[in-house]
Amino acid sequence: MKVRTRFAPSPTGYLHIGGARTALFSWLYARKHGGDFVLRIEDTDLARSNAESVNAILEGMNWLGLEYDEGPFYQTQRFDRYKEVIQQLLDTGHAYYCYCTKEELDVMRDQQMAIKAKPRYDGRCRLRTEPREGVSPVIRFRNPTEGITVVDDMVRGRVTFQNTELDDLIIARSDGTPTYNLTVVVDDWDMQITHVIRGDDHLNNTPRQINILKALGVEPPRYAHLPMILGPDGTKLSKRHGAVSVMQYRDDGYLPQALLNYLVRLGWSHGDQEIFSLDELIELFDIADVNHSASAINPEKLLWLNQHYIKTQTPDYVARQLSWHMGQRDVDPSTPPPLRDVVEVLRDRAKTLVEMADQSVYFFKDFDVYDEKAAQKNLTPDALPVLQALHAALGALGEWTPEQVHESVTGVSERLQVKLGKVAQPLRVAVTGGSVSPSIDQTLTLIGRERTLSRIQQAAEWIASKKV
Repeated sequence: MKVRTRFAPSPTGYLHIGGARTALFSWLYARKHGGDFVLRIEDTDLARSNAESVNAILEGMNWLGLEYDEGPFYQTQRFDRYKEVIQQLLDTGHAYYCYCTKEELDVMRDQQMAIKAKPRYDGRCRLRTEPREGVSPVIRFRNPTEGITVVDDMVRGRVTFQNTELDDLIIARSDGTPTYNLTVVVDDWDMQITHVIRGDDHLNNTPRQINILKALGVEPPRYAHLPMILGPDGTKLSKRHGAVSVMQYRDDGYLPQALLNYLVRLGWSHGDQEIFSLDELIELFDIADVNHSASAINPEKLLWLNQHYIKTQTPDYVARQLSWHMGQRDVDPSTPPPLRDVVEVLRDRAKTLVEMADQSVYFFKDFDVYDEKAAQKNLTPDALPVLQALHAALGALGEWTPEQVHESVTGVSERLQVKLGKVAQPLRVAVTGGSVSPSIDQTLTLIGRERTLSRIQQAAEWIASKKV
């Protein structure tokens, strides 16, 4: 049987990193076994689902590069199919109408809690044959009352549930809309899902879903329940821990490849290896190697990985990811200099793309404000003749190459009989606005002849204005 996995988020918010890890593990399992990866949007919660969240999920999947083979499918487009299956369960005696009111259920729950019993539906409508006037019924699944249900979990091993502990869950609300445990069963059945990889918060749903599938005469898929992701302090991951949305990591300057590498190591390992290409992950990943215990995020580890990928990925790949950040700074990255060339000179200086973007704006945009400390130290009256000499020497160059620029700058230093630092640093502040940049010859080459000469002239005029 061909392996078919699925990622089935609810569109009630952004794609969080727990969901992204689930999607990644499902994607890897399908790719490793030559199977299909299906995207399904579980949007039956009409009150909370929204198009903005759907777009956020699709955007996150696209940014991570987790391409799906089928979908996205939407549960709201399958209501007729769910009604058909619910009717099938009613017709075969595996479901029944429940006319209990909310008030009656509240009393039932209070009585059970008073005697320290587990709150659960007691099945009082199981044998009811007549409707109850004035009450719109829900439909409940008639769960087996004897025996056990076994989940042969690919991560946790054999997990056993007593059927007596599983009450008759609601599969259709009083307005006729289906509930989660019914829709997911029908979808996995119809979409021929062979392996369900999801968070362990769904483990208690699994025996219920298995029993519904058995009532329908369907072989259940294999299940793998992933342990949760915790914050650095060992508590449940939340907004207070920083970025929890996948796209927030994009906004914070992380490469998708770095985040994928980071996520796969939250609960899975292959010896002591830390860095994995996607091809290596597909070859090496095994769901059986996923840890049973929860994993805590480590922001420093992610930052280390991100710096590694900025340094080692191709300049073109990094430039594609950097392009969005440049747009956020009102820079058109299609204008000179080539963004890949900027990446080449800055990749050893930045841990995130945000840092790289902030460091590279001056390559593309002019400025009229200098870093105050850098200007005070370097744009002094003594620097004025240096800048004037640089303007003349650089303006006379026949070719604008790193070698020619370097030779011109060192030539000014020799002619004026001043140390190279007394020439290069005022020049750096003049053309970048600050005191830090790549080597001066690389910096000027990328800024270009016209911009360089214009900025030197601007700095000279600025110094002159201060002398008045």
